[in-house]
Amino acid sequence: MTAGYSVREVGKLLGLSRSIVSGLIDAGFVTPARGPRREYRFSFHDLVLLRAAQGLSEARLPAAKILRSLRRLRTQLPPQLPLTGLRIEAVGDSVVVTEGQAQWQPDDGQYVLRFQVESPQGKLSIIDIDKPSATSDEEPFEKAVSLEDQNAEAACIAYREALQANPRHLAAYTNLGRLLHQLGRLAEAETVYRDGVEKCGTDATLLFNLAVLMEDLKRYHEAADLYRAALSVAPDLADAHFNLALLCDAQGLRQEAVRHLSAFRKLARTS
Repeated sequence: MTAGYSVREVGKLLGLSRSIVSGLIDAGFVTPARGPRREYRFSFHDLVLLRAAQGLSEARLPAAKILRSLRRLRTQLPPQLPLTGLRIEAVGDSVVVTEGQAQWQPDDGQYVLRFQVESPQGKLSIIDIDKPSATSDEEPFEKAVSLEDQNAEAACIAYREALQANPRHLAAYTNLGRLLHQLGRLAEAETVYRDGVEKCGTDATLLFNLAVLMEDLKRYHEAADLYRAALSVAPDLADAHFNLALLCDAQGLRQEAVRHLSAFRKLARTS
C-alpha cells in the first residue's frame, strides 16, 4: 500500500477542489511526493498546509487571490515556524494571518490593528483591543511584544520579567513558549508551557501550543492527549480537531480520526 494521501482523498478530507489542490502545488506551497505511477501522495504536513486554503475557499475568495496570498505567505514564514500555530482566514475580501497577538496581510505585509468604538458619558473614544491595560506586569509584556521582530532574545527576557511580576500572566506564558518554540529551544518552551498550565489552569491555547510542541518532538501520544485536553476545555477549537484527526489516523485510530475531521469541517463551515 502506497503511503500518504491521494488528490482524491485530500479533496474528500478537506473539501478542496482538484483545481485548488493543483494550483497550490504549482505555486510551490506544497511539494507532495510521487507514488509508483507518478501520482501525487500527500503527507500529514502537506495536509496542514492545504488546510490553510480551505477556509479561504469556503469564504468564497477567488482562487487566484487564494493562490497569490498563500504563495506570498510561504515566502514570509521562517522555516522553523510551526504552521499548525497559525490561523489563516478571510476578513472581508482580504487574507489575514493571525499568529499569537499579531495579524498581518500576506499580500502587502501590512499589520492589522483591531479597534472598537465606545461612547462613555457621551464622548466618543477608540480603543485598541489588542493593547493590554497598563499595569506593572504589562510594561515588560508590552516591551517583549515590541521586541519580538527585532531582538528575540531580549523579548524572551522581557517575557520572563513579566512572569516574575505576575506568575499568572497567561499571555506571557503563551507568547514566551511560542517564541522559544520558533527559536528551536524546545525543552525551554515545554517548561514554560507546563509552568503556565500549572499556574493558570487548563487553558485551551496553552494546551494546544504544548501539543504542537510535542508533535515537533515526535512525542505523538502525548500530543494527542494534549489535543484531547484542549478540546475538553474548548470543544470548538477547530485546529485541535484537525491536528488530532491526523494523529489518530497515524496511530490507526480511524474512527476517532473521522470523528474529529467531521467536527473540524463542521466548525470550518460555521465559522
